Amino acid sequence: MTAQNEIQLVKTIPEKCRICYTCVRECPAKAIRVVHGQAEVIPNRCIGCGNCVKVCSQKAKEIYSPIDFIVKTVKTPPTIAIVAPSFPAEFTEVSPLKLCGALKRLGFSKVIEVGAGADLVAQSYRKLVSQNPHKSYIATTCPAIIGYVEKYFPELVQYLAPIVSPMIATARVARRMYGRDIPIIFIGPCIAKKGEIRSQSIKGDVDEVITFAELRTIFEQTLPDWQNSPESEFDPPIAGPGALFPISRGLIQSASIPEDLTTSNVIVAEGRSEFIEAIKEFREGHCRPNLLEILACEGCIMGPGFTTKDSLYKRRSFVSKYVHNKLRNFDWQLWRQQIALLSEISMTRTFSPSEEKTPQPSREEIEEIMHSLGKFKPEDELNCGACGYDTCIDHAIAIYHGLAQSEMCLPYTIQKLRETVEDLAKSNETLRKTRETLIQAEKLASIGQLAAGIAHELNNPLGVVLMYAHLLLEKYASDESLREDLKMIATQADRCKRIVAGLLHFARQNKLALEITSLPKIIEQALKLVIIPPNITLKIADHTKDPTVELDKDQIIQVLTNLITNAVQAMPNGGTLTIITEDSPNEVFITVEDTGIGIPKENLNKIFEPFFTTKERGKGTGMGLAITYGIIKMHRGQISVESNANPKDGPTGTKFYISLPRYQEHSQFFLDFEDESSEKFATVADKKQTNNKITQEEKTYYTKWNRA
Repeated sequence: MTAQNEIQLVKTIPEKCRICYTCVRECPAKAIRVVHGQAEVIPNRCIGCGNCVKVCSQKAKEIYSPIDFIVKTVKTPPTIAIVAPSFPAEFTEVSPLKLCGALKRLGFSKVIEVGAGADLVAQSYRKLVSQNPHKSYIATTCPAIIGYVEKYFPELVQYLAPIVSPMIATARVARRMYGRDIPIIFIGPCIAKKGEIRSQSIKGDVDEVITFAELRTIFEQTLPDWQNSPESEFDPPIAGPGALFPISRGLIQSASIPEDLTTSNVIVAEGRSEFIEAIKEFREGHCRPNLLEILACEGCIMGPGFTTKDSLYKRRSFVSKYVHNKLRNFDWQLWRQQIALLSEISMTRTFSPSEEKTPQPSREEIEEIMHSLGKFKPEDELNCGACGYDTCIDHAIAIYHGLAQSEMCLPYTIQKLRETVEDLAKSNETLRKTRETLIQAEKLASIGQLAAGIAHELNNPLGVVLMYAHLLLEKYASDESLREDLKMIATQADRCKRIVAGLLHFARQNKLALEITSLPKIIEQALKLVIIPPNITLKIADHTKDPTVELDKDQIIQVLTNLITNAVQAMPNGGTLTIITEDSPNEVFITVEDTGIGIPKENLNKIFEPFFTTKERGKGTGMGLAITYGIIKMHRGQISVESNANPKDGPTGTKFYISLPRYQEHSQFFLDFEDESSEKFATVADKKQTNNKITQEEKTYYTKWNRA
């Protein structure tokens, strides 16, 4: 079948292909490769079995079709149609004689059953087997099997029975009876026949091949009422038992070859998996019967050229019933005379290897591909077949030959997708945290600007208010009615001063004074600055393997002081304060946990915002955690919080987590609260207050935090 390369039997329709790998899995010749997301049929590897056509649910496979040639040819008679013996399983809506009448209405001058040629082929097999009882032969009635052996098992070509198929036998008889130059068209269920007629040793016996599906298309286009055609008898030669050829063991029964199960002189293999296994076993010598009958389909009645969706056994019943009725009143004497008359016509042919085998990759090359698929051990090889190949090794070999891609491995693809999803989730989380950091940084920058611009202006009048409030308190110490009011003025003014002090302190913390120190030592120093009430139990757990850390000690102590103070204030009725230190090679971790009243869920996203506090009015400035957040970010660290304020959900309390790099990058890290200098900002503020006058002392005061 080397000449079948003149045409491409099967093509993929790209826009319909959904890359399900079903065709790859079902192709016995592995003649389909996936390129740029499309299953592409490789013409020189294709044997025309049509499995890909049958299994493609998307109808994405297109077969070579000479419909235009057929329509044109039948318009210029004479033209002969030879019909495969499986036709009763396809055209069940009309009688066989009506089908013959429809073909003649279509333009065919003669319509012959290929079963007649099958009778001659059966006779040839009977002679071959009886005359060579000690030889082994592979039956050659199926062109897909011939192509498979020629391409992939060239060493077995010598075992191919040198006998033509029933199609070729019928065509040779028709040419002898009706003329050598009359066009002959084969109508049947087989795609591989389109390639068979182009094989060098039988080229010219049959002019063209169409499937039953294509014949129906021609009927629809040119003869819509074909079912109403008058009945007509098939033309000679008449078909006998050879009409059984399309069903399982039809050749064996037609040829009257005795099948001895004790000697396995005849073995029949049908269908994709069976025929591949049978040929491999034949090559290995484990299966060497006198005759090995192999069909690529489960009988020709299951060929890819059918349109019917009937089951195997229903199709078989249609053919069996037709042959049974045919032979019931059969003229055996006339048939035997016909066989004797036609037996002089040659039923032989030759075959030639057209090897399509590819060199096998080395073990190392296969292992490299397997490793790229995430398969390092034998147990990693699932052999699930989702890629279209029977084993993971077969898939790796196909990748080596460029027939497959790594993405065809479903477990590998799922794992890659899972990793991608995880990476995307991490990226999204990083982006979310970065966004939150930027938002917080903007807020902190605003505080820095505020501190640089108005702190001095606020401190001066606040100082005056406080001074006069205390003077008045001393003057009217005995006047209870005035004393309470004056005390309120002094208290609130003092609170305002603390807020301003916090702003200034925050604004000045734009640079780190890094030093190598001990983390537990910092915890110890921070605890000395906070008074722990006797009703609070303090627990300290140091799990660090290496307590060494590089940071700004004073600022981290301030962070811890803020967190510890907040924890103590959250436990007015007592509780437990736990401080845990841990580390990894590159980071240190601090956990500050209390069993206090907790923070409501709706407030968790706000606690690091400036001026936000969960404390009672007048008891908190809302700057402590904002400053804490800024210090941790300056250290390139992270701070997060978990809290429960609802006793129904479990024990109440709050837990702060801090992670810090063990060593900082050795470059100064600034929080750029304002693109313009504080000096310029201060100057603008002073111009509004003092009509463009500003003293050097005030200028220095406003700008020293940026130079510290």
